[in-house]
This record gives sequence, C-alpha cells and structure tokens, in this order.
Amino acid sequence: METIVSSKGQIVLPAPLRKRDNIRPGQHFSVERLRSGDYRLVRRQAPGDDLVSWLKACPDKDFVVAPEFTDTTDDVLK
Repeated sequence: METIVSSKGQIVLPAPLRKRDNIRPGQHFSVERLRSGDYRLVRRQAPGDDLVSWLKACPDKDFVVAPEFTDTTDDVLK
C-alpha cells in the first residue's frame, strides 16, 4: 500500500490497515528511524489499555460489577 506525505508532514495510514489493526483516532505511535528511508511505526499502549481490553473480553454480561459504597468506613474497620 502507498500513502503520501502531506504539506504538513502528515502521513495517512490506509483504511484497510486501520481496520485490520483497530487503529482509532487519538491513539499514540512512536516512530523510529532505522536508517535513511526506513522507519518503524509502533503503537504505544495507553495506560490501563490491557485491563480495559481484558474486561471487555469477558464473555459473561455483568461479570464485573461496581462495588457498593457506604457513607462511612465503619463497616470496613470492624
């Protein structure tokens, strides 16, 4: 696949690659220069991304339930 560098120095990843790898707007990438003309693009992982993906992959609906909180810590300290 080919892409073009814009006048602002931006490179667009072709849609088939974005779809295939679930690349969404706002995700961060690192660019490494390997040698003249060769570069490596690596998606950086957002903090907590692993946990969110793991929770979303749970097959049972409502498997993860938010804890119920009380107004005081008295119950916890007993």
